[in-house]
Amino acid sequence: MSPALPGPYSRYAMAYVLAGGRGSRLMELTDVRAKPAVYFGGKTRIIDFALSNALNSGIRRIAVATQYKAHSLIRHLQRGWNFFRPERNESFDILPASQRVSEEKWYLGTADAVYQNLDIVEDYAPRYIVLLAGDHIYKMDYEQMLQQHVDQGAEVTVACIEVPRAEASGFGVMHVDARDRILDFVEKPADPPPMPGKPEMSLASMGVYVFDAKFLYELLRRDAANPASNHDFGRDIIPDLVRRGHAFAHHFSRSCVRSSKEAAPYWRDVGTVDAYFSANIDLTDTVPDLDLYDQDWPIWTYGEMTAPAKFVHDEDGRRGQAIASLVSGNCIVSGASVKRTLLSTGVRVNSFTEIEQAVILPYVDIGRSVRLRNVIVDRGVVIPEGLVVGEDPVLDATRFRRTGQGVCLITQAMIDRL
Repeated sequence: MSPALPGPYSRYAMAYVLAGGRGSRLMELTDVRAKPAVYFGGKTRIIDFALSNALNSGIRRIAVATQYKAHSLIRHLQRGWNFFRPERNESFDILPASQRVSEEKWYLGTADAVYQNLDIVEDYAPRYIVLLAGDHIYKMDYEQMLQQHVDQGAEVTVACIEVPRAEASGFGVMHVDARDRILDFVEKPADPPPMPGKPEMSLASMGVYVFDAKFLYELLRRDAANPASNHDFGRDIIPDLVRRGHAFAHHFSRSCVRSSKEAAPYWRDVGTVDAYFSANIDLTDTVPDLDLYDQDWPIWTYGEMTAPAKFVHDEDGRRGQAIASLVSGNCIVSGASVKRTLLSTGVRVNSFTEIEQAVILPYVDIGRSVRLRNVIVDRGVVIPEGLVVGEDPVLDATRFRRTGQGVCLITQAMIDRL
């Protein structure tokens, strides 16, 4: 391993964000955009959390690998993350799958998505690579993880979080010793191994890894030459390093950025419609687990130039109001009632409409006398006058995407079929 440098280590690091995933479990929300580009929290996109963590941690070299339906994501990155300056030794690279290695190959796996851009990464000469998934919601100081990686002389450090064992089959699950050395790592096991002393919990990978850069380059070149490999970090690279005995776990509780000292570590995989809905609606709590108002650890994003939100009409039965809701710029609530709802930028809600527990994406126009409950409405949808969703489960299921937990996803194509 290379000798340690004086900290902070973030100034010697590059963050490499894997943002090519389709996110098919989000159904129609990813029909026209990759999962990292899906809107979250009224103003931001999912990828903004990983990128903001890197920036707030002091990392000034960032690369984002894109693949599936990347136009919306690339446009967002170009608009919202274009403030890095080369003259300050900063860089921000968008790396679409472009068949750089072979004319027959797109990104074959997460490891291959880094390997195909090694020449670009090596040109920046980082000492450490912080490898990130671009599709989770959390706030984390990567400098703390980098410090542990250097102090332990690890080949790889894997960020991990405790999850209920019943939910762990969708993750890479690990078993560690008293020094946090990883003894076993299994990718998406059908029967996740429990934590010692906590049989109901498993220790799951967060998809956040730290490597010494030169060591990673060697690994990726060997992996690329192996025809039997899946070219994937979770299925190939990490399990191999675990067998060699130099992989260590970093507990998220040590580096998570909390809303208060008493708050539990917050990390969400919003990969299903129900999980996405719940994580958004939770933001309407009086004191939500995720603090979007923390100026010490802001979530950076593309900020559109918009007019303030507006509420009009004040008469019985036609009062513009929002209760326990997040309302973004350029929204107009005209003689309608909104409760426990997120209104993204540019939403119009017209008179006599009632909305409760809804996630409304940008530039939706909701007609008069509409009633919506437990819904997600995709960007740009025009909701016709008098539509009722969330009161008749059988009818809803014939018209919209309805989940097992009773959340209805509404797109313009579904509206057009009515």
